[in-house]
Amino acid sequence: MSSRMAGPADERPDPDALLARVREDEARARRGRLKIFFGAAAGVGKSYAMLENARRLRTEGVDAVVGYVELHGRAETEALLDGLEMLPAQTIGHRGIGLREFDLNGALARHPALVLVDELAHTNVPGARHPKRWQDVEELLQAGIDVHTTMNVQHLESLNDVVAQITGVHVRETVPDVVFDRADEVELIDLPPDDLIVRLREGKVYGGEKSAQALGEFFRKGNLIALRQLALRATADRVDAAMREYRERHAIAAPWVAGERLLVCVGPDALSERVVRAARRLAFAHHAQWLAAYVETPSLQRLPQETRDRVLRTLKLAEQLGAQTENLSGDSVAAELVALANARNVSKIIVGKPLKPRWRDRLKRSLVDELIRASGAIDVYVITGEEGEASVTPSRIPKRSSQWPAYARSLAVVVAATLVCLPLAERIDRINLAMVYLLATAVAAWRFGRGPSVASAVLGVLAFDFLFVPPYYSFAVSDTQYLMTFAVMLATGLMISGLTAFGRRQAAVARSRERRTAELYSLSRELAASRHLDDLAKVLVRHVVATMDCEAAVLLPDGDRRIADPAHFCSRGQVRSQGSVNRLPVPGNELGIAQYSFDHQEMAGLGTGTLAGADAIYLPLKALHRCVGVLGVRPHDPGSSPGQALRQLQNPEQMHLLETFTTQAAVAMERVLLAQAAQDASVEVESERMRNVLLSSISHDFRTPLATIVGSASTLLADEARLDETRRRVLLGGMLDEATRMTRLVGDLLDLTRLSSGKIALRRDWASLDELVGAVLARMDEALSGREIAIAMPADLPLVPCDEVLVAQVLGNLLENALKHTPPGTAIEVGAETVPGAIRVRLRDHGPGLPPGEEERVFEKFHRARAEEAQSGFGLGLTICKYIVEAHGGIIAASNAPGGGAEFAFTLPLPEDLAA
Repeated sequence: MSSRMAGPADERPDPDALLARVREDEARARRGRLKIFFGAAAGVGKSYAMLENARRLRTEGVDAVVGYVELHGRAETEALLDGLEMLPAQTIGHRGIGLREFDLNGALARHPALVLVDELAHTNVPGARHPKRWQDVEELLQAGIDVHTTMNVQHLESLNDVVAQITGVHVRETVPDVVFDRADEVELIDLPPDDLIVRLREGKVYGGEKSAQALGEFFRKGNLIALRQLALRATADRVDAAMREYRERHAIAAPWVAGERLLVCVGPDALSERVVRAARRLAFAHHAQWLAAYVETPSLQRLPQETRDRVLRTLKLAEQLGAQTENLSGDSVAAELVALANARNVSKIIVGKPLKPRWRDRLKRSLVDELIRASGAIDVYVITGEEGEASVTPSRIPKRSSQWPAYARSLAVVVAATLVCLPLAERIDRINLAMVYLLATAVAAWRFGRGPSVASAVLGVLAFDFLFVPPYYSFAVSDTQYLMTFAVMLATGLMISGLTAFGRRQAAVARSRERRTAELYSLSRELAASRHLDDLAKVLVRHVVATMDCEAAVLLPDGDRRIADPAHFCSRGQVRSQGSVNRLPVPGNELGIAQYSFDHQEMAGLGTGTLAGADAIYLPLKALHRCVGVLGVRPHDPGSSPGQALRQLQNPEQMHLLETFTTQAAVAMERVLLAQAAQDASVEVESERMRNVLLSSISHDFRTPLATIVGSASTLLADEARLDETRRRVLLGGMLDEATRMTRLVGDLLDLTRLSSGKIALRRDWASLDELVGAVLARMDEALSGREIAIAMPADLPLVPCDEVLVAQVLGNLLENALKHTPPGTAIEVGAETVPGAIRVRLRDHGPGLPPGEEERVFEKFHRARAEEAQSGFGLGLTICKYIVEAHGGIIAASNAPGGGAEFAFTLPLPEDLAA
């Protein structure tokens, strides 16, 4: 029973897979469709088929245009261009010659439904936006434009070495396999080799002597058969992948799960490129993910720069073929690879076949032997190479210019040890003298490195034999037991040298990792403490400059999402604001590169595949939901040493650190932008609430007086003849009272607007508080009738500098508030006293007091306590009091007085001489 119920549950779709599929479908919907007319060689009819298909689509109403087509003098192909719209080609100057190229900007501006772009693997003229035409096609696809293009099998990157082995020709123009794999449709244009040879002889492929030359070299029948087989196999692989995807999408069988993962070892020799291409083919055949890793050991650190550049190129090739790349460091390549394989669940490791002499394997096991012994359950695949791809052996001869002083110092250490041993030779055993020389070897290893310490070990053995072993002053040995002593002494010295050098290297690696970790921690801490975009930009720029020894600029978009001048620029450790920069770090013509990086959210500029002729690299600051800006990085003096500048940017470790910096900064910037958006939304919500409260208050508090005014006015107009003088005056008095009430309400609104704007100008003058209180009480005499007003003010109360009109308004508002919220006839107390630095004025009533928790809220705009709901007014009187008191530099507060009632108190600051 349980087994039957488990089946449907096991077949239930994976939610993560469904979500990934939905996202993939959304991305496909926004992206244009790519169709590749694929062939085994030139002349099979790819361009002809592409143009013929475009003519058919035009008749069906598709907006298809010809972006670029190479005719090669073929009349039948040229005839198909009739009736098709052609985009003008752009002309780019190169070495004094104008060369025609595909106009990418023109195609984007025209934005047709379909663009025909011939020769996908073409290399663009230097100065074009992208170095390769397939990158132009990628940009068209990202813009939502469909593209039809052509391509031969020899241009597929992973087959480059196979084609070279078959034909003897190394094809320079290649297309990454990922471009071919992502194509929505691949149509194979097939032609038997014999027919193609006939076309070539008839001059329908190349003209003149070029046809004869091609027949004798690349277009030999055996080559064409092999190329045709490769093209058919590549197309069949795509059909198989399409069928597999169809079965997954329609749940015909359980979705295929990647059970294989490959790891390819990248080395410093030329064989690595062949190994990487073979790994890609193997990964595709096994439907597996794959990684490419380079392990830098201490011996490999001494390789020449040319060889290290080859490693970078191989890693970049692996990335283009779809691999994840890793740059590791350690003392054992095999140990690091196996550790990575275990951590990443790798099932197969791929390495190149060692080409060094066999006798060297007897001295030290090869990498293949070490991997086989340590790999455990992981399979090891070995790829063979050619004689010209011999492995690189790092030079173990130190550079004399930098090492001779160290060797001289190590010799001095041995001489010092000898001077110590000479007076002790007759007093202690000779074996103890050997310990002194071992100590000298340890000192040399600690201070001067491995080479000088090895020299000191050898010199120590020779000095010990020459001076302290009979026969003296001779290298001859009378007692053969000393040979064992010499051997152990030398071996111990070499071990000490090796272990000390290993410790030094490990310490250097630890310091390097510590610096990177400290940089990341410092960046994270400063980013977390910053609350403004400007501060975040300064932090990012400062850390990038300190880490990479470069110039850097953060470029942020304006309201129209256009990249403007640098927000912050830093060079040689200084952070400058835009206003203090005399020379813009980003030239105007490179702002377009930064805009491209921002719009497409990919790196552009120096060392990338987009506008590589720039002198800086631009990295998008990509956060979770958006791109918040661009970081521009320019190596110091790139013009004088472009190779060194490019190597600095292509160093995987440096680039990974730089990408980590940009990611953390982008997330922090997005956090600030989201906080600003949340604050703006909160302000908008509060403003909307205030508007609603204001409209509610106006409709509530204006309705009664307006009804009274309208009623009295209509009575006066309708019954004027029947109303006596007394009745008429009563109606007019009521109208006056209600109009005065409305005037007071409007006045409160105007006062609040004026005070909350912060533009109020106080007219301070020396005033007496008892006179101000008396004037306010006299003005409100009618409203205060029937109330007992208790005034408590000391006779020596000093004058206070204030705006008399505004302070009188505060006193009047507080008295009106007390009248509204206390029963008729209850007493009101008004008092003042001197406190440190100010005069404190208080007003207390004997009503019900304030509801709990209302002590602070009573000063908010439009706020009414529960006892106030039946009262008229907007609830602005106490808010106005707060603004006036704070404008004077004082404080106002409300509380419940002991014994009942509410007490309001405010302070007015005194000058320092009076306050003292």
